[in-house]
Amino acid sequence: MVRTALTPWERSRGEHFGALIRRARGDRSMVDVAAAAGVSAETLRKIETGRAPTPAFFTVAALATTLGLSLDELARAAALAAGDDVAEGDGAGVARSA
Repeated sequence: MVRTALTPWERSRGEHFGALIRRARGDRSMVDVAAAAGVSAETLRKIETGRAPTPAFFTVAALATTLGLSLDELARAAALAAGDDVAEGDGAGVARSA
């Protein structure tokens, strides 16, 4: 099966998403966060650097839960940072869930 090439917007969204995850990780080690989320450190590294711009939903959900992030706000912030005019909010940061 041949994978369809990503659009420039999709690549940009993936890079911004990775940067959001990296900022949310803060001082926690990549290995600790990856282990807590049940993903490999290599997968987390690829997401954070934008080399995996379209991670699986369950990977995103596990990382969001581990980092205390809202999936809605995370998706909105990544889309806004990539230049999506449709999303609402200011995209200034990622809201943490209570």
